[in-house]
Amino acid sequence: MTIKDIARESGYAVGTVSRVLNNHPDVSEKARQRVLAVVEKTGFILNTNAQNLKQTVSRSILVLVKGTHNELFAALVEQLQGLVKHSPYTLIVDFFDEDTDEVLRAVKLCAEKKPQGLLFLGGNADNFRRNFSRITVPAVLVTSSAKELGFKNLSSVTTDDYAASVRAVQVLLDRGHRHIAIIGGRPSFSDVSGMRFAGGRAAFAQSGLPAENLVEYGQARFCYEEGYQAMRRVLSENPEVTAAYAVADVVAIGAMRAAQDVGKTVGRDISIIGFDGLTLGGFLMPRLTTVRQSVDRLAQEATDTLRAAIEQGAPARHVTVPFAVIEGESVGPVPED
Repeated sequence: MTIKDIARESGYAVGTVSRVLNNHPDVSEKARQRVLAVVEKTGFILNTNAQNLKQTVSRSILVLVKGTHNELFAALVEQLQGLVKHSPYTLIVDFFDEDTDEVLRAVKLCAEKKPQGLLFLGGNADNFRRNFSRITVPAVLVTSSAKELGFKNLSSVTTDDYAASVRAVQVLLDRGHRHIAIIGGRPSFSDVSGMRFAGGRAAFAQSGLPAENLVEYGQARFCYEEGYQAMRRVLSENPEVTAAYAVADVVAIGAMRAAQDVGKTVGRDISIIGFDGLTLGGFLMPRLTTVRQSVDRLAQEATDTLRAAIEQGAPARHVTVPFAVIEGESVGPVPED
């Protein structure tokens, strides 16, 4: 017995029968009673498992997370889950390493999961240029800008990483630091890393200080362990460095531990500023000075933008979310000789 059989027996259309079985209000009482009478007579049972599977496939949003240790992205996923909790959508979340091509992964998962839309948390512009044309559903790139890519179904929501990084290094320069390191991130894997390094480099160049006074170490993933190793190497090879801009808070936290392990007091012997504004940074000793980007705003704008594209066919848009410098205790003046 199928819905078509119920329709034939009751004399009503399949669509009417479906609305009755799913308890929709827009059905006449006469039709409802007739269909339910046939259901009772035949012992028909609605296959809710098949129905739920269909709804999950057709009403899902795929979230592609570039990096398995990035706590900002973990916080973003949590916010996104809260935002869609009472919506018709379900989230499918996929985590993968930073060196994975996120667009090719999306192409594969779209074929398997059939989502209505995509949210990319992190990405590399070259990957999008090569393969994004193979994706036909609406998508939003979060924390990186897609404005210059020109895809009609690709929006973006981001912080101005370049301007924020100029400000981060300027904080160190304003405290008198003249030998500064920029650590963390792999620009070849992530546009965010490239923009943050470029902004920090620009701020230092504008200071008029010799270029050799700036140390760049861009081989660390966004995680505590590689932030730790990067800082140990910087301090070993460049003992004149008195301050560091870590391009993510997780890198900064690892760097703080490394500095302490070699006998330096953070905020006095060495200054460190991070980027992201993770809650954890406010509970460290010393508290981390950081550039905070709003996780709430990023998640809300990304969700609103994607839903508008899915539900209304809205064109791609590109949103920039404000940032703020949060003063902690990890940045101090240049230590006296």
